[in-house]
Amino acid sequence: MTNDKIVEIAQTQQWLQQVIIDLNFCPFAKKEFVNQSIYYHLSEKEQVKSALIELLEQCHYLQANPEIETTLLIYGQGFRDFNRFLDLVDYANDLLVEHQFEGIFQIATFHPEYCFADADYDEASNYTNRSPYPTLHLLREQSMEKVLSIYKNPEDIPENNIALANQKGANYFKHLLELIKK
Repeated sequence: MTNDKIVEIAQTQQWLQQVIIDLNFCPFAKKEFVNQSIYYHLSEKEQVKSALIELLEQCHYLQANPEIETTLLIYGQGFRDFNRFLDLVDYANDLLVEHQFEGIFQIATFHPEYCFADADYDEASNYTNRSPYPTLHLLREQSMEKVLSIYKNPEDIPENNIALANQKGANYFKHLLELIKK
């Protein structure tokens, strides 16, 4: 593995720890992080077709490795343009359906330029989904259903995340991501 790949994975792990886990944006992430059941796949793909083939390979990899709970598919160089990334996400979701992975896996998305529909780009709430690199997060749907069934008021998670992001402010997150990327 090249030094660049090691750095990009390490920065993603640091973001996961400092933002997603420490701020409790995903109350289920800590267990998998501690158990080291997250697979980090750094992609060099920059074209949609090859990225989709790779995504499908990662679905098969997860299926063949039940000890791995989830995969972060990190695009170190590709899909820097947020709209192009969203196109990839649309195709990826279609691919899950086409290859009978719907109901088995779902995709969560993170991007350095993430912006929710109808939100201003600079709103702090966007930082709940901003990451050092464009990232597709493959989740086992059965595992999500299981943890959501025992978590009190899971429907409040997005609202709580937005409230915390607004409390911290966009500058806090911008600075934190800059530190992570150094």
